[in-house]
Amino acid sequence: MPSPEVAAAIADTLSACNGQADRVFESAFRTGARSRKTLQGAACQELKAAGLSARPALHVIREVADAYSTLTANIRAGDLGMPGSTRRTKAGSRPVVFRFGAAQPYDDRCLSWQLDAQGVSIRTIAGRLKGVRFVCSPDALKALRKHRKGESDPVARGGEFFLIAACDIPGPEIFGPTGWIGVDFGIADIATASTGYRAAGRGLNRHRKRLRDPRAKLRKKGTKSAGRVLKRLSRKESRRAEDANHVISERIVTEAERTCAGIGVEDLSGIRRRARPRRPVGVPPAEGRGRVALHTWAFARLGSFVAYKAKWAGVPPVYVDPAYTSQACADCGHIGERNRPDRAAFACRSCGVVAHAGRSASRDIAHRAAAAWDAGRQSSAPATA
Repeated sequence: MPSPEVAAAIADTLSACNGQADRVFESAFRTGARSRKTLQGAACQELKAAGLSARPALHVIREVADAYSTLTANIRAGDLGMPGSTRRTKAGSRPVVFRFGAAQPYDDRCLSWQLDAQGVSIRTIAGRLKGVRFVCSPDALKALRKHRKGESDPVARGGEFFLIAACDIPGPEIFGPTGWIGVDFGIADIATASTGYRAAGRGLNRHRKRLRDPRAKLRKKGTKSAGRVLKRLSRKESRRAEDANHVISERIVTEAERTCAGIGVEDLSGIRRRARPRRPVGVPPAEGRGRVALHTWAFARLGSFVAYKAKWAGVPPVYVDPAYTSQACADCGHIGERNRPDRAAFACRSCGVVAHAGRSASRDIAHRAAAAWDAGRQSSAPATA
C-alpha cells in the first residue's frame, strides 16, 4: 500500500529494470552472448550508468540470461512448434520483450521485511524507501513469519503493486494409498474422476463465447481505450477459469484424502503442440470451435493444481501417459478407435463394456497410476545370498 510518491518510485524502478532488460537482451541476441558471466562483463557498467545500483543490475543480467535459456529450451523441446513453423520462426528471430510492470527479483539486500510493522524497506532508483506498508491475510502473515526464504519480487499489475514472497513450507508426509482415483481432463467435461464426479465445462465455455465477439470487435477497433477494455475482459476470463480450476482440484483432492487414495492425472504438457483439431471438439458448434476451445483451456494448469493440492494434503499424485486413454478399455485393456462410437460414449468392441467416455478414461488412468506406483516401489537390488 504505497503512497503516490512511493508508488511512482517503484513504478519507475520496475520500468527502468525491464527497459534495461530489453536493451541487454537485444544486445545479447545480436552478439550471441548468453552466459551470465559474459553478460555481466559486457553490460554491468552500462546498467549502473543508467541509474541501477549493483545488486539490481546483477538481477537484470540474471533475468536476461534465464530468459535466453528458457527460450532456447522451449525451441529445442518443440514447445514453440516444429522446425519451419511460423510460430517457431517468429520466436527465434527476435529478442524477448519484458513487460513494463513485470516482476523483478529482489534479494534481502534490496528488500527487507519489517513484519511486526507490516512494512518493507525497498531499494529504488530514487534511493531506499523505508516503511512502505503492505497488507495481507493473517495466514499469509503467519507464513511470512515462519517460512519466508529467498527472493521477494515486486510487480505492478492493473495499477496495483504486489510483493511475491518465496516461502519454504515443509509439506506433510505422503501416505501409502489404498486405492487410486483417475482424473480425465476434457473440454465438454473439464474433469471426470473414476469416483463418478464430473465437472461440466458448459458454463465456462458459454461465458467464453459471450466474450469472444466483443473482444473481436475491440481488437478490430485498435484504440488505447479498446486495449484497456480487452485487458480487463482477459483478466475477468482468467479469474473465472482460475476459480473453476481451484474448485475442481479441491474437490478431487478432498475425496482422495477422505478415502486414503492416490490421484492419477494425465501428463498434458505440450497438448496444444500435439493436437491439431480441424472441427468442433468436445463442445457443440454453438459453444465454440475446436481450436478455440483447445487453446483457451488451461489443461496443464488444472493438472498442476491437482498435483500441488495433493502434495499439500499428503496424497500421492502420479502423472501417466495420456496416449490412448480415451480408446482403451479399463476392463480388458483393448484399444481401438471403434471403441468410441461418439464423443460421450465408450463401447468396447472386445468385451462389450459400455460406459461414459470420460468415466472409462478415468478408470484407465487410475489403473496406469497404480501400475506406475507399484513399479516405482519394486526394488531392483539383487537378492542377497
